[in-house]
Amino acid sequence: MKLHRRNFLKSAALGLGSLNLKSMANESQPALPHFAPKAKSIIYLCQSGGPSHIDLFDYHPELKKLHGTELPDSVRGGQRVTGMTSRQSSFPVCAPIKEFKQHGQSGTWMSDLLPYTSKIVDDITVIKSMHTEAINHDPGITFLNTGSQIPGHPSLGAWLSHGLGSRNKNMPAYNILISQGTGKKPGQPIFSRLWGSGFLPSVHQGVQLRSTGDPILYLQNPQGVSRSSRRSMLDSLKSLNNYYYDKAGDPEVKTRIEQYEMAYRMQETAPEIADISEEPESTFQLYGEQARQPGTYAYNCLMARRMIERGIRMVQLLHRGWDQHSKLEKDLTAQCHDTDQASAALVTDLKQRGLLDETMVVWGGEFGRSVYSQGKLGAGRDHHGKCFSMWTAGGGFKAGHSHGLTDEFAYNIAENPVSVHDLNATILHNLGIDHERFTFPFQGLDNKLTGVEHASVIQDLIK
Repeated sequence: MKLHRRNFLKSAALGLGSLNLKSMANESQPALPHFAPKAKSIIYLCQSGGPSHIDLFDYHPELKKLHGTELPDSVRGGQRVTGMTSRQSSFPVCAPIKEFKQHGQSGTWMSDLLPYTSKIVDDITVIKSMHTEAINHDPGITFLNTGSQIPGHPSLGAWLSHGLGSRNKNMPAYNILISQGTGKKPGQPIFSRLWGSGFLPSVHQGVQLRSTGDPILYLQNPQGVSRSSRRSMLDSLKSLNNYYYDKAGDPEVKTRIEQYEMAYRMQETAPEIADISEEPESTFQLYGEQARQPGTYAYNCLMARRMIERGIRMVQLLHRGWDQHSKLEKDLTAQCHDTDQASAALVTDLKQRGLLDETMVVWGGEFGRSVYSQGKLGAGRDHHGKCFSMWTAGGGFKAGHSHGLTDEFAYNIAENPVSVHDLNATILHNLGIDHERFTFPFQGLDNKLTGVEHASVIQDLIK
């Protein structure tokens, strides 16, 4: 056969490219875990919008006396604020909207807005000294989920899928459930890149489960297509895709093959997970009546437990509505009503089933809220990233513990700061991963979830 110069060069280039891509793919597969893990799975309860640490977790009795007084310049320290309050002529201190009380053997302070979370304080650790680089929602929640304010980086779940794989071969390693407060406006937008794979192979991106109809689109075969004919079609398609992969070496072809196979297996598994008809009445007494209604936060918490029972690596709930720039008391009260019982129920349920020791639960948003009022005193609170609160439970985290302190205004960190990178490093540690060694080559760098800045495993959070 006559071989033209142009065809020869094209074939040679494809061949070299194929070898290089395959080599990169092999090199990027980490040998994990690095050491014995404390946890197998994680449920991340992401509260989009910035929950107010001042009104929920970070108790400072002095704030009652300071209510209505001007926040001292020495405390604010010239910190930049958002455009929503930068033109205010004054920054009046706003005390918590509800009372705080101590709970449990640990004596943890908790707002009356959280009566159910108050009952599990001896099972959780409240981190009061979180801080973030971001001041606005989109970079903030992108940073929380991916370790970078710049879109395009892999999410925590994608990293875990890449490094540890799936524990249930019939479901994706990383699953997403979204909800918002009943009767509320949608709140801050939620973008799919928050659970994206970034520069990792796209097979590792999160899969969103829907709240109505089939949990995942196209789970059912079209009318007249049997499961055996679907299997035959996929086998033929797989053969064609493998032929193209051998020619081009494009790793995304392998991703396509894997996704088709996963979809086939999910046709049987996903509907069973979403079927709560056999849950006992005690389940709905624990999680609340909203757990019967698909799309609610309570229902999604129940789904998270059902997924963890079936060996899924990571489930992430994203709940919108925590952005209280106005109507602070009304909207924050309603938001807590939607989430408090179910969040506590999830921890209790996992514990009762013997799953909490191997499952991390993380609760929190992209930042906190300002101690000063936005607008009229008590009307609302602006964004605040210099300090905020999150809580963790299970999977190697301490229980009945509080970590970190803020100043009397809950404005600056006074002791034991924890960055977003530190928290991610600690999460990885509990899963048996050394965050410094967990890298992926991209654009000439060995990229990490914890970035290029210094990050530490917070030993005081680990039991």
